[in-house]
Amino acid sequence: MIREQLAARDVPVQRILMVCLGNICRSPSAEGVLHAALAHHWLGKCIELDSCGTSDWHVGEPPDRRAIVHAAKRGHDISGLRARQLAVSDFSDFDLILVMDDANLANVTALAPADSPALICRLLDFLPSPLPALAEGSREVPDPYIGGADAFERVLDLIDSACAELILLLASQGQSHSGHAPRGQM
Repeated sequence: MIREQLAARDVPVQRILMVCLGNICRSPSAEGVLHAALAHHWLGKCIELDSCGTSDWHVGEPPDRRAIVHAAKRGHDISGLRARQLAVSDFSDFDLILVMDDANLANVTALAPADSPALICRLLDFLPSPLPALAEGSREVPDPYIGGADAFERVLDLIDSACAELILLLASQGQSHSGHAPRGQM
């Protein structure tokens, strides 16, 4: 469904917001992964990223130390990010709001103004089919906060897979709006 909604947009996605509960584990990791992936793609010049949380528990704090360490192992520096809470202005400032789980989806959708142009969905909605690592039908990035190293690695694996699919979709969307990718790129 999200693929059809993106295809129906009059303009390509230019601003993406990643959202989780506290903005210290999943959403900053997703921001870092997507930022790194976009840096190697022509879309990197066209898309701005940010992340936030639905709660205000960690506003101003850096990502969880474990999230920083595991992201760094994959070449993603998220240490400079700082947690912030979702704001009403985000619904007009961002084209695409990607949440990590169903609770985030419910919270964000409940806060969205009726006239919000932003598309809101789960990040894992971009995966073409459920992954074996997830419960059947699940589209949630599990919260690694109370888990160990394996939980953070699993989260990064899921985010990597979804971000790769998202970039493919956005690249095709960009082509449909401009007629082609920027010369010599793709």
